[in-house]
Amino acid sequence: MALRLVKLSQSVVAPALTRTYSVAASAEIQHKSPLQKKITKIPNAQYGGRHAVTMLPGGGIGPELMNYVRDIFSYAGVPVDFEVINIDGSEEGNEDLDYAITSIKRNGVALKGNIETYSEDTSVISRNVALRNELDLFVNVMNCRTYPGVITRHTKPINIDIVRQNTEGEYAMLEHESVPGVVESMKVVTRENSERVARFAFEHARAHGRKKVTTIHKANIMKLSDGLFLEVSRNLSSEYPDIEHNDMIIDNCCMQLVSNPYQFEVMNTTNLYGTIVTNVICGLIGGAGLLSGKNYGDHYAVFEPGTRNTGTAIAGKNIANPVAMLNAAVDMLHHLGHKHHATIISDAIYKTVVEDNLRTKDIGGTSSSSEIVDNIIKHLSVKSSYWPVGVDITN
Repeated sequence: MALRLVKLSQSVVAPALTRTYSVAASAEIQHKSPLQKKITKIPNAQYGGRHAVTMLPGGGIGPELMNYVRDIFSYAGVPVDFEVINIDGSEEGNEDLDYAITSIKRNGVALKGNIETYSEDTSVISRNVALRNELDLFVNVMNCRTYPGVITRHTKPINIDIVRQNTEGEYAMLEHESVPGVVESMKVVTRENSERVARFAFEHARAHGRKKVTTIHKANIMKLSDGLFLEVSRNLSSEYPDIEHNDMIIDNCCMQLVSNPYQFEVMNTTNLYGTIVTNVICGLIGGAGLLSGKNYGDHYAVFEPGTRNTGTAIAGKNIANPVAMLNAAVDMLHHLGHKHHATIISDAIYKTVVEDNLRTKDIGGTSSSSEIVDNIIKHLSVKSSYWPVGVDITN
């Protein structure tokens, strides 16, 4: 089934929204009940069972990786149509960001690359942070696991899930220069959002057969902010007697990850600490080019490579690892209910990396990006990529 690509140019975009992004306004905390349903239902498919998805290529290697996603989706007949929105991180205004947010709210789901914000103007905020805050994508989830055959720091397989608070902490974007040469930055932690994320971590552990949740913090120094995050996790753990809960200071956590990563199953982290441990684990399992990240809110979902690196230095050289972006696309298909297509693409990726030993340079191989993608398509050519008659492939 051919993929229909929808590109909307700025010339046909509705007049710019009136939303403004002053530093204070962008950091406004949205209070949500931690007991409500955390992930919205699957967006309704349109156009005869097809889903419209916002695609944000971003900068660096993002555009070429998105081309690979479109090639594979087209070959496999995936019933998804992409609305491509290019966000230019060098712009001084926020009109491009406004339209991207409007598109995601319309479609409910997005696939994105990393968007680098070059402007140093305080009125122009990080595109990545703004998307998460404006859409209230309060949690980021990553499954960090090794691929057999990929050279790693440890011989035994690693399989750790990171559940990361996604909108608060040091990323609250509340900072100012109180007097010349003195900058104050506010770290925001709220009980409501701490409980939302902690509950998500425990529910995630229970749903995936995990037996342990570890809360990562620095409450020995930041006694009020991280202290609140830790207190909420400890209190909530009593509701999950079947799951062990412990906590660890971020300094020690990094050392423990390097020396004995097998003690961790699910990690419940604040925003900044999640960034740190994610990159540490990527170093342990072979590199950043393998893992995908899932951003969830009550109403929207955005999928992306796990470590949010733009890869500007290797853009256009046909050496970028496409696996992380392709895995993000597979996660998106699972979320949309297209499990048949998600499975055959995931299997093709696994066979390419593990069985055929085709890997890009970043994970010890010599293959180019296009060689990886061509081999994935070769595996798809022997798979059923159509909808079997009489079979519900969404279950």
